[in-house]
Amino acid sequence: MDGGAGEEGKQERHLVLAHKLFLLSHPAVDDLSKVALRAEVLDAVKSDDMAPLFESLVAAGVLEPDAALLAEMRGRIDEEIRKLDEKIADAEENLGESEVREAHLAKSLYFIRVGEKEKALEQLKVTEGKTVAVGQKMDLVFHTLQIGFFYMDFDLISKSIDKAKNLFEEGGDWERKNRLKVYEGLYCMATRNFKKAASLFLDSISTFTTYELFPYDTFIFYTVLTSVITLDRVSLKQKVFNSILSALFPYHHIMISSTRNLTGGRCARNPGRDRQSTSPL
Repeated sequence: MDGGAGEEGKQERHLVLAHKLFLLSHPAVDDLSKVALRAEVLDAVKSDDMAPLFESLVAAGVLEPDAALLAEMRGRIDEEIRKLDEKIADAEENLGESEVREAHLAKSLYFIRVGEKEKALEQLKVTEGKTVAVGQKMDLVFHTLQIGFFYMDFDLISKSIDKAKNLFEEGGDWERKNRLKVYEGLYCMATRNFKKAASLFLDSISTFTTYELFPYDTFIFYTVLTSVITLDRVSLKQKVFNSILSALFPYHHIMISSTRNLTGGRCARNPGRDRQSTSPL
């Protein structure tokens, strides 16, 4: 499937990296842990030749400058793009429309992999222009949403969610529609619309397949936390505790602590008051 629907428990690598970058900037993470995180981030950047991200992290003082490494990554990127362009040219000259689309999609995914945000978005638009099936167009939107979550680009995420909903008016299968609920729920949680996030997450418990964003136990954890903030005690017991407590077992102590802390606070009853964004990944 084009849209990066993850295998069970298989989160997209760049979203794993996004979470590590968030932890690196979080004041609650101790310095020793940040040393290990910094090494993991550098390994991930080097593994996928993420030259643009490397430059931005160096500028932010997160990573140390390394001109030789940057030149090596840029060289490999240029070589791979040359090969991808050759495949596109060959497909356009010798193959059919499906192969042409796949060649353009491959270039889109490569730009996503190396962290070329604007080039990836531009190439996804080119690929969309060569796409007929609604399902495949929807998959391209999922790729765009993943880019949005990596860069915490809420305008891009919001517009992509709206675009996906418009596509569903033309058709689309239930599996993709259910996946979109989780993407939208994650966006709502990141922008502190906890009530809508909880509703979307609760609707997705039995249909969850969005492993590219996070594994199922993390999804359950987010479902409980957003529900604790927004639901009354009766609804919380009916919709959350009775139905998914067993799936939450690894986080049981966190859930209990969160219940005591969040339901007792006044701000929990007005989640829309503070719209400051937070990283959900």
